[in-house]
Amino acid sequence: MNSARRDRTIGSLCLGVTAFGWALNWPLMKLLLQQWPPLFARGLAGVCASLILGTLVLSRKESFAVPREAIPRLVFATFTNVFAWMGLGTVAMKYVTVSEGALLAYTMPIWAMLFAWPVLHTRPTARDIFGLVLGVAGVTLLLSGNGFAFGADKLLGIVLALLCAILFALGNVLNRKPLPLPPLVVVAWQVGLGCATMLVLGVAFERPDVTAITPLGLGCFVYMTLVPMGVCYVTWFETLRRLPPTTASTGMLIVPVIGVVSAAIILGEPLGYREWTAMALTLGGVTLALQRG
Repeated sequence: MNSARRDRTIGSLCLGVTAFGWALNWPLMKLLLQQWPPLFARGLAGVCASLILGTLVLSRKESFAVPREAIPRLVFATFTNVFAWMGLGTVAMKYVTVSEGALLAYTMPIWAMLFAWPVLHTRPTARDIFGLVLGVAGVTLLLSGNGFAFGADKLLGIVLALLCAILFALGNVLNRKPLPLPPLVVVAWQVGLGCATMLVLGVAFERPDVTAITPLGLGCFVYMTLVPMGVCYVTWFETLRRLPPTTASTGMLIVPVIGVVSAAIILGEPLGYREWTAMALTLGGVTLALQRG
């Protein structure tokens, strides 16, 4: 097997591990939220994961030092990539189904395409506009199950899920220049700082009952700590090293699909014609948005 083919094979395997690891976190997180509040649960898992990532950084003899001029960018990236994406997204999952939360969150490339117009002066093409229309149609179809008769809780969940996607997209557009640090060091810092903030807020305002967790909940917590915030980051960086970025990003669209299907199996959430059509429309639009770069 030549080097290029070996890279593609290993990269594809890493992409599969990353996608399945992140996808299964959606229904398992929903189970955990039945026992622990969102900011506390996600924050504690992230702090534990950051310690594991930090240990891996030390084992590679990489430095945690952050150049002074990069600190503001690191803080902003922590807010958009961790606090907004993970924190707001997890709170949203208290109020919406996995299919709703996953598809709303994965509209991020569409928002990034829109932000790129005023920020980077990259005008949307006809294909981009078509992708936007597909994405909006998919989300609209998904949320129309009860004739848009949302209660206050459901509306809050929808707003938070959209906000996490919008802020994450804004961060990606404004933070296009990579931080002058190894990728794993960046993740360790961002997950540690962002999740420590969530943990403090969770303890202060959510007043969690730590003893409320069951063996099932503990298993979900361990999974959240080790797999999506640990193993998956390592395999994702390996994916990016071995596959073209567009291939890797488009391949990650399988995440909400696996998440929705696994939620139907694990949680008994609805999975019918409306959900499948909404996924096809939304992810079709996201694919078009991703293909621009």
